[in-house]
Amino acid sequence: MADDDHRALTRNSRYGVYDSPAERAFGFLLVPTFSMLGFVSAVEPLRVANRLSGRALYSWHVVSASGGSVRANNGMRQAADYTVADAPGFDTVIVCGAHEPGSFDSAGACIWLRKAAKQGARLGAIETGSYILAQARLLDGYRCTIHWENMPGFREAFPQIDVSGELYEFDRNRFTCAGGTTALDMMLQIIEQQHGYDLAVACAENFIHNGIRRPTDAQRMTLRERTGITNRSLLECLELMEANVEQPLTPAELAAAVGISKRQLERLFQRYLATTPSRYYTELRLRQGRRLLEQTSMPVTDVALACGFPSPGYFSHRYRALFGLSPREERAVHLRRESPGTRLR
Repeated sequence: MADDDHRALTRNSRYGVYDSPAERAFGFLLVPTFSMLGFVSAVEPLRVANRLSGRALYSWHVVSASGGSVRANNGMRQAADYTVADAPGFDTVIVCGAHEPGSFDSAGACIWLRKAAKQGARLGAIETGSYILAQARLLDGYRCTIHWENMPGFREAFPQIDVSGELYEFDRNRFTCAGGTTALDMMLQIIEQQHGYDLAVACAENFIHNGIRRPTDAQRMTLRERTGITNRSLLECLELMEANVEQPLTPAELAAAVGISKRQLERLFQRYLATTPSRYYTELRLRQGRRLLEQTSMPVTDVALACGFPSPGYFSHRYRALFGLSPREERAVHLRRESPGTRLR
């Protein structure tokens, strides 16, 4: 196809991609090992809104810290249109975070995000993009959300920030989502805010998406869905365990809280999970510790306390028994996997 033909197609594309100036310009800062699903789920609603409206409502461009292409966590690469040094101004900037939140370290990206905020851009984040906005001090005083798996590490790293377990959050000129397909719901909400309910619903139907999920819908499946367990007392006990990691309850306290005897509780765990309440609870807390070791720079002593272990020695002993490595060895292995660079500051 000749260049003139290509330009004519994109100016008036039936697919929703236009070269002509759009009403609103979005810039997506892609970080190495970003989620391709989250990125595509955010871009596609903009394209479909253009197509269904027959207007250039939105344009979008990819920005990277150093140019070239950016590798997603599935190994695919996305070409960048600009670097943070030469990117134009955008009405909205959305950060697509790294699979390993601490692996992206760029002072230039931090400066660029702060500059965009000063120029009045709305700032958004997908999944661990909230980490980068927080590191740039652009979420101080704002409410945000993040993927449930990254919640413990985020809370430890940024205790001053109000983080929720919502699917997505809007707080003035900041918006964040938990990642994955929640980016689709967040963007549909933006389209509804800017161009009305009918267009947002039409976009959702185009994706065969059964309505726009509410922010308060749960990020995770229910315990019943995750485990296949139907016994109400056992489910209540598992919920109590997940909610009380730092200060674990005793088996007797758990049993009393759900209205059964300790012996009945032990029988339920053996029947449905083939383990004891104490062992299940300990492994749950150790997995929480593993997430903290991967996501934060907390000393092992602090990780042990945050997971309800009375001493780092006992924590290390149980950790090695479950995972085959000590906490310090686990962290060393994890750090070797991370991309090199200097911390974002």
